[in-house]
Amino acid sequence: MSFTVVNGQGKQVRVDLYKDPFIIQADQSILVTIPADLTDHVLRMAYAIINTGKYQPLIDSLAAYKAAHQLNDWLYYQLIRHVAQQLAPKEDNYGRYTFYKWFMLNKSGYDARLALSHQKVIFYVYNNEDISDIPYFMVNGKQFVCLNIHDYAKANLNDDPPQPVNIGAESPGKPFSYKVTLMPDFTPSTEIEKNVSFEYGRKKYYFKVKLNTEQEKAFVNYPGVSFETYFNIPLSKQTYASLIPVLKKNLKGMDEKKGVNYLMRFTRYAFLYENDNENFGREKRLSPGETLASTYSDCDDRAALFFYLVKEIYNLPMIALLYPTHITMAVEFSKPIGDPIMYNGKAYSVCEPTPQAENTNIGQLSAKLKHVPYQVVYAYQPPLFR
Repeated sequence: MSFTVVNGQGKQVRVDLYKDPFIIQADQSILVTIPADLTDHVLRMAYAIINTGKYQPLIDSLAAYKAAHQLNDWLYYQLIRHVAQQLAPKEDNYGRYTFYKWFMLNKSGYDARLALSHQKVIFYVYNNEDISDIPYFMVNGKQFVCLNIHDYAKANLNDDPPQPVNIGAESPGKPFSYKVTLMPDFTPSTEIEKNVSFEYGRKKYYFKVKLNTEQEKAFVNYPGVSFETYFNIPLSKQTYASLIPVLKKNLKGMDEKKGVNYLMRFTRYAFLYENDNENFGREKRLSPGETLASTYSDCDDRAALFFYLVKEIYNLPMIALLYPTHITMAVEFSKPIGDPIMYNGKAYSVCEPTPQAENTNIGQLSAKLKHVPYQVVYAYQPPLFR
């Protein structure tokens, strides 16, 4: 078994993911060849070699780029993924590619770890948030979530539990967060424009929404986060500028209730409906930007988009109502409409953003849900709401 460092002048790395390219010359001392047959010993030896190399300029450049572009952890990890692909192509040696991702995330100050399970290399990171639909394990009371389970789609880690690799890296670092509170500018070369239309009040409304295919790719493997985190994923500047001002113009002259009704029907009828199992083969929540880009979307996707639009344009208090097979929204107006939903002493009016058998108005709940129990999974109260 041999470990070698690639000779030469190193490797030029360029990642065109965000608006400004990430460019660096990776030193030859960190270009380690790793055998495909992974063992604890292989990973420890690879770490020993790269850890004595000139890796710090790469880590410093990543950190500087993250700070300059205000990347949240998830979007910073997307940059790391692309850099790892440049250093060690995934299709050539998956273990080496994963090792580089782990190394960069670990050296960036996160508590990232590797484990092995019958030649599968499992990549975990410390996370203290409410995350669903991806495996996790607990170590000394800390939750570690799996960042690469999508590469082992049919693997059952409960039947084949991975064994942690003791590489000897630095002491545990900070937790990794899935919260995305700012959407960066993605590379302009991957921008597209989508025509969106719907009918309201016997009038047809048309929109040309600017989207970015790289942004869509960045969220392909985004897990099931809490509803608070999910609902507050913003639009990109380009998408925002192409949609929100047009909506505001169309809403001019309407009172608040008519305006919310317009947004409810835009969210309900401007997009085709299909449930996630038919669309993706699994449950997947789409962020507002993804819903605008996708041909099909379901109830949670539309609930998130409706929430974003109402919050951005009217900034009204809202609650999300989760039923066994459905989620819908309710808005607090100065005076409730229809049969109100009472929550914490306040009256909210149902605003259904997903197509139903009935053409429900504000304040009307679908007949099939009237006697079905629900839970409020997210309550939004504007900080400056009067």
